[in-house]
Amino acid sequence: MKKTNEYIESVFTSSDPLLDEVLTSIRDNGMQQISVPPASGKLLTMLASISGAKRILEIGALGGYSGICLARGMAGGGTLTSLELVDDYANLAKSNLTKAGFGDRVTYMIGPALDSLEKLADRGETFDFFFVDADKENYENYLEACIRIAEKGALIVCDNVLARGTVSDESKAPTQNTGIMKAFNETVSNHPKLESLLIPVGDGLTVSQVK
Repeated sequence: MKKTNEYIESVFTSSDPLLDEVLTSIRDNGMQQISVPPASGKLLTMLASISGAKRILEIGALGGYSGICLARGMAGGGTLTSLELVDDYANLAKSNLTKAGFGDRVTYMIGPALDSLEKLADRGETFDFFFVDADKENYENYLEACIRIAEKGALIVCDNVLARGTVSDESKAPTQNTGIMKAFNETVSNHPKLESLLIPVGDGLTVSQVK
């Protein structure tokens, strides 16, 4: 998987000074280096663009890398709502999105994502594109919460579903998320409200369309 991803990155991605600055800001602020890789970020931009997404919801902002990728693909006048547990992370993400020219099109909600999702549902808000990249043990809860506020035909994209390749390669030592991601992938695959496929880019993305 590593060599395949290295090949994809070398052929299909190029240097992006703005995103490189985001990665530097994340490192300089002592945050984990867990942003999506360039190929996954490019795929997010393409999916948002192809689907004509106008109202995007992101669960897990970190330093704004994926937020910029999503915002780049938004339709004209589109908006991004980002749910982030840590206030400092949201502040850095907001700063980076502002530098990228999207500051007036992004809103951050601070606190546990499930609480924020409940608030959005109570307000009757809906979205046509979702990106989930947060605590893995809540992925199934996030999935159901997203479906609840999804417009028909909306896309739900979830990251890290290969758990470093351990969901499919038994020769690899399992991680703490291996079992969680195996169960989640089965749930997504068999969900009656979704049509889904796992795309093995980066650490794996499931792409689901709400029926």
